[in-house]
Amino acid sequence: MRSPVVFIDGDQGTTGLQIHQRLRNRTDLELLTLAADERKDSRRRTEAINACDIAILCLPDAAAREAVETIVNPAVRLIDASSAHRTQPDWTYGFPEMTPGQAERIANARRVTNPGCYPTGAIGLLHPLLQAGLIPDNYPISIHAVSGYSGRGRAGVEEYEGPDAANAPSYQVYGLELAHKHAPEIQLHAGLAQRPIFMPAYGAFRQGIVLTVPLALRLLAPGVDGATLHACLARHYAGATHVRVMPLEESRVLKHLDPQVLNGTNDMCLSVFSNIEHEHVLLSAVFDNLGKGASGAAVQNLNLMLMQQ
Repeated sequence: MRSPVVFIDGDQGTTGLQIHQRLRNRTDLELLTLAADERKDSRRRTEAINACDIAILCLPDAAAREAVETIVNPAVRLIDASSAHRTQPDWTYGFPEMTPGQAERIANARRVTNPGCYPTGAIGLLHPLLQAGLIPDNYPISIHAVSGYSGRGRAGVEEYEGPDAANAPSYQVYGLELAHKHAPEIQLHAGLAQRPIFMPAYGAFRQGIVLTVPLALRLLAPGVDGATLHACLARHYAGATHVRVMPLEESRVLKHLDPQVLNGTNDMCLSVFSNIEHEHVLLSAVFDNLGKGASGAAVQNLNLMLMQQ
């Protein structure tokens, strides 16, 4: 029996390179790559994508849509790491832990859209709490997230590691027009009735994310507190391999969140912090933007899909 053929279209970008590194020593699959002089040859790319069993698209949105249109082989299955199809109803959302049965849906899907890095943390925190009715769907959600500069792709790496790296800012908030492309994805898959306020930033470190969501208990149902929210998250992710909910006793003594602590893994740690006096709660997610936020998630989805190949 032959090994399944996996083609990475765009394996020279930050996400594609990491996926290639995670797969290159696998013996249970055949990795199809194009030579440097063929990567921009549309004919060769079309041949490759139609010759594989599963294609992973690591392309800009427009190029990802074009790649999908070139597929004429009905047996080809797709994982799209771009944001082109994340809100499309005919694509399966590639967050296996999001809801019961999602891993099975991914395993059987023909078209899987990989979650965005920031949405992974936001949806991971919010979806279970909204589904349980602990946060109303019309709550005015605001999200703040700081990512390593690799989240910008090659441009970010060049700015911080290139010849002018000494001039790179130590911290920069962006998306000030409040129209970031991740907001609709978060709204849809978290189950929000209205668009959240999303405030992203980059720090002077290569990879890793800290994402936080503040909540005012006075806007939640009577009796809902930090412990209630934590218990819901703990139940939802009980037994999950790649998502951990920090025990309350650990979060009570924690003094800071390190965005880099899970770098190199496909894991995400969720936490709940409370101030009873002020009736404030802070939800947080820490993970690698190139791990659970991109390449690691793509490989996790690939592994699920290979089970049904």
